[in-house]
Amino acid sequence: MKKSHPIRRTLLATAATVSGIVLLLSLKPASDAGSVQAAGGAPSAQGGVAAGAQTLTGTAVTTEYGPVQVRITVNGGKITNAETVQQPSGGRSTQISGDAIPKLNQAAVAAGSADIDAVSGATYTSAGYKESLQSALDQAGKAQDSGTQVLTGTAVTTDYGPVQVRITVSGGKITKAEAVQAPSGGRSTQITGDSVPKLNQAAVAAGSADIDAVSGATYTSAGYKESLQSALDQAGKAQDSGTEVEAGGDAQDTGGDAEGAEKSGAGQSTGTQVLTGSAIKTDYGPVQVRVTVIDGKITNAEALQQPTGGRSTQISGTAIPKLNQNAVSAGSADIDAVSGATYTSGGYKQSLQSALDQAG
Repeated sequence: MKKSHPIRRTLLATAATVSGIVLLLSLKPASDAGSVQAAGGAPSAQGGVAAGAQTLTGTAVTTEYGPVQVRITVNGGKITNAETVQQPSGGRSTQISGDAIPKLNQAAVAAGSADIDAVSGATYTSAGYKESLQSALDQAGKAQDSGTQVLTGTAVTTDYGPVQVRITVSGGKITKAEAVQAPSGGRSTQITGDSVPKLNQAAVAAGSADIDAVSGATYTSAGYKESLQSALDQAGKAQDSGTEVEAGGDAQDTGGDAEGAEKSGAGQSTGTQVLTGSAIKTDYGPVQVRVTVIDGKITNAEALQQPTGGRSTQISGTAIPKLNQNAVSAGSADIDAVSGATYTSGGYKQSLQSALDQAG
């Protein structure tokens, strides 16, 4: 991980932004059981949504039954797709989410805003959904008003839980930093509440990931810095390739310079794309894959989320590197499962395919 990443020079070229918008327009949003796409568009979205395609991920909103996080695609000022990156699961919550989320996705596309009705029997999930949806729409308004970038770093796993940072960059400067995910529960909640505001302030002041750890929060600080750096790296890629990157979720959504994912159903265009698949829930935890595609070939694959805790940490540590290697070698999601990691392999392949579908 880089110690610092100055970004002032990375965002000043207007041509980069224009090129990025044009290229993003050519991408097809990912779709799965937790998402809905508009057939003919929707009314203009709340929050001043700009013209051109944007993939925007809202804040992860904590509810009494688990976090809810919404990702939307906005094209031509309309919400064209809505899906959940996170939703309550486990026991009765799985059934309630399975019933409510598709209805909420459909309502978001139809309304074109966060002014949607709660689903009966899913009050908490509906409230979290609407709040996360509104935060995603707010990003679109900010981007239109000032030409800003909202960049979300990788979700970094620590001993006490994941840390994920989202930053707003305007005029080559970090103007806002926040944690989308941070350790919680027991003592971790207090430590996070004390350290994250300090880390956010330090990130804005430094304009880079070269910030000091907060005393007493070593693991959270390290995860924060790593996620922050990965967000800043996206801005660097945008300048290198003449593209504005809009990222989010538990991690970066789509970005890059041109289409292309040979063998994946994508077009044969040249250039670079950084594509993040859906977060796939498995019996042992979520799996989410991000790939880099250059000139129609997968050149890098990595897991942003993977099962952890107990035996799962060991299994993921063995399986994920093999799956990453297989994805690059195959150039598609048609890869073999790793022995002893059936669920992780299945989730990996599904997330990988959803990432490649975005290039199609």
